[in-house]
Amino acid sequence: MKKSHLLITSLLLAFLMVSPVSHGQLFKWVDEQGNVHYGDSPPDNAKLKRITGKVSSYTSVSVEDFEYDPANITERKQTKSVVMYSTSWCGYCKKAALHFRKNNIPFTEYDIEKSEKAAKEYKNLNGRGVPIILIGDQRMNGFSASSFDRIYYDKS
Repeated sequence: MKKSHLLITSLLLAFLMVSPVSHGQLFKWVDEQGNVHYGDSPPDNAKLKRITGKVSSYTSVSVEDFEYDPANITERKQTKSVVMYSTSWCGYCKKAALHFRKNNIPFTEYDIEKSEKAAKEYKNLNGRGVPIILIGDQRMNGFSASSFDRIYYDKS
């Protein structure tokens, strides 16, 4: 029994050593109808954007003080207004937007991959993930309905 395990292990190791390692690339493209696609082999005529992995979704929520600077961030009409920097593929961004709509919370959403201005503001915020949600003088990195509600309704 031990010899068969040794033989199988040896064969697996030999296979792994001689098998080629491939490093795939991930691309994002938009078709003629405006639909966004992701894949490792886009069509030849597609306008490509290579995904670099510099932006990811926040997996945990953090809240910090935020000082509004009109030189860096789009002017907000109210100090309590909600602004979200997001991407189209971010599940947490979608959850946040759904929560805002469901609770009749007015918000402005900026997609950092579709708007150069939003990308610049995101960079000025030292963004490392999405969503970034600004609520008055608070900044939320990531999204949690309970954390958001605590901040938003305390500002009322």
